[in-house]
This record gives sequence, C-alpha cells and structure tokens, in this order.
Amino acid sequence: MSGLLHGPTAEPAAATRRRRVAVVGVALSDCGRVDGPTPYALHAQAARRALADSGLDRRVIDGFASAGLGTLAPIEVAEYLGLRPTWVDSTSVGGATWEVMAAHAADAIAAGHANAVLLVYGSTARADIKARRRTSNLSFGARGPLQFEVPYGHTLISKYAMAARRHMHQYGTTLEQLAEVAVQTRANAAANPDAMFRDPLTVDEVLSGEMIADPFTKLHCCIRSDGGCAVLLAAEDYVPDTAKAPVWILGSGTAVSHTTMSEWEDFTVSPAAVSGRLAFERAGLTPADVDLAEIYDAFTYMTLVTLEDLGFCGKGEGGAFVEKGRLLRGGELPVNTDGGGLSACHPGMRGLFLLVEAVRQLRGEAGPDRQVTTPDGRLPQTALASGTGGWFCSSGTLVLGRD
Repeated sequence: MSGLLHGPTAEPAAATRRRRVAVVGVALSDCGRVDGPTPYALHAQAARRALADSGLDRRVIDGFASAGLGTLAPIEVAEYLGLRPTWVDSTSVGGATWEVMAAHAADAIAAGHANAVLLVYGSTARADIKARRRTSNLSFGARGPLQFEVPYGHTLISKYAMAARRHMHQYGTTLEQLAEVAVQTRANAAANPDAMFRDPLTVDEVLSGEMIADPFTKLHCCIRSDGGCAVLLAAEDYVPDTAKAPVWILGSGTAVSHTTMSEWEDFTVSPAAVSGRLAFERAGLTPADVDLAEIYDAFTYMTLVTLEDLGFCGKGEGGAFVEKGRLLRGGELPVNTDGGGLSACHPGMRGLFLLVEAVRQLRGEAGPDRQVTTPDGRLPQTALASGTGGWFCSSGTLVLGRD
C-alpha cells in the first residue's frame, strides 16, 4: 500500500449537511498463532483485505485511525501503509478504543471533514511472549493515580475480580452463571474456523480450572492470541461504488468512568450504561430492536454486566439472563457470535474485531454453520458493538443496521 506520496485524491467534502456513514469494508489478518509476521505486517495484511472487501480504490482514503503501535501512532503505521491522511485519530482508551475511534470517524465523515477513514489494528502479543520479547503485564503502570494501588498487588485481573465479587454479593449472581458465559461463547466459537479454541466446554470445567483471581478461574479469562483487523468507513457518496451492501452506523455513544478503583462509585455499573443509552437515543432504537450483540469479553463478568448496562435486562438480572442458552447463535440474543475474546481471539485491544463480526453477520457472510437469523429466518437487521476499556474505565457503543 505504498505510493500515496501526495495525499488522497478525493475532493474535500462539502459540509452543507450531515452525510450518512457506512461500514464498507472489513477484514481480519491472520489470527490465532502467528509466529512470523510483525505487528506492522498484520496491520498491512488486514488493511489490504479490508480495502479489497470494499471494492474502493485506496486513493479515496483520507482518514486514518490507529493506536497501540509505534512511538507516534498513527503516523508510523500510516507511513508503513503508504498513506498520507488529512484526518487522523490515535485515541487510546483500552479495549473501547476502536468503538470510540469509529464514533469519532463517523462524526468526521458526517460533517465533511473526511470521506473515508481506515481503522486498523494488529498485535503479536502471544508470539512476543512465546519468543521472550516481552513479559505479561500485571498492571498498566505505577505512575499518576495508579501509584496508590499498584504497591498492594492490585493487578488488572484482580480489579475485574473485585467487581464480579461485588455483583455476586449484591445481586446473588452465581459462579455457575458466570461460567455459562464462557460455555456459550465457546459453543459459538465451535463453528468459527478462525477461532483459536473450539472444543466444547462445560460449566464444571470452567469452575474446576486453575484459579487466576478469585472468583475467576482460567476459563473465565480471555485468551492471548496474535492477530489484526481493519474496518473502512465511508460517506454515503461512495456506497454506489462499493463491492458489497453497506452497513450503516445508526448511532454511537462514548463514556469514561474512573482510573482508580477508589473513584468507582459502583462496581456493578460500567460506563456502558452511558454509552449505550446515548447510542440508542441517537439511533432512535431500543435494545429490543437489536438482533445480535458483540460485546467486549476480557472476562465473563464483563459480558454479564454490560448486558445489564446496555438495557438487555435489568440491573442485577444478568446472571439469570445469560442462562438457558440465550447468548448462543440461535438464542434469544446472540452474543459474541465468533467466539469472542474468551475463545476466538484476543490480541490486546479487541474492540475492532467486534465491528468486523457485527458487519459480517449483518451482511449474511458468517457462513451456513454460524450465520445468525431472526426467528422468521431472515438476516439480522440491527447489531450492536460495545467495547470496554481498562477495568471498566471507558466504553464505546455503536448501533449498526442494514437498509
């Protein structure tokens, strides 16, 4: 993707009205166990595939968003790809980064500040540890407000575990209900050839696993993988030239909450309670209108509490909601239909993968063994992607829909 030495060729958009914004291209790089390529190479592979998926010429790209790689992200990655964008975003808020970036990009396109924005991510988190190029992180660091927690062993995982314990204490949520999230997510992964783990799980297997941070055993926690993906957003003007039917961004919302646990007012409420409300209001829809949801799932509790905060069930009712197969591909609300971060892939900031899967499901491209359909056999009309960052520190939610 080299050769864009003088910037994009598309004419600047007129800002006389707000344009509709569509996802016009999505793709994964090689994912799972990827020992050879660098993170830059995974970025490039995903970007090329997403552009090919869109059917558009790369010269229409005048916006670029990237985070997590390079000293001057996204400048280094854009240079590697041969792009010279006139609109950029490097917002980094953990796992919610990509939903927040997509919201920013959609607003910029709608306002005429960009025509087509490429979001791309790639990571060799697993391969780097295997090759001893890096070690696992226990925390995000010991600077600023975090210095008051880190000396006491307050690890990233322990923060999620504390929140889960509070929900269990306050609402009677059980270990078995949390385990159901992992079991049903694995069942969704079973039909996904790109998923890293596909063998069936039982609740007993989840509960009897190695303890990581009480109450989380190993299978309550996301996997570590390599991989990348890319999403191309474009103004409605370009949709007639795209290779596939557009998936429209109907509404978005973002929110941040806290850095230190002592500043978190309620461990049972995530910032998705705000981002979700905003996204639905701006889309003019309600949770009842959603056919499937892709939710950040670094831990089982994250899925459960986010479902509550997005309004799919009442506060404290998440435990009961995730029972009886409701999250399965054929369930009441299919969730993480690719197997999520618990089974499919989790190379770091997974939020962009949520958008790729949501778009593929809305297009009807998931394949005969794992395509979601409505009760009357139609393709899904509306999907939701909600990313969470840090330890419930940030949230970005998008509502997507077909024509």
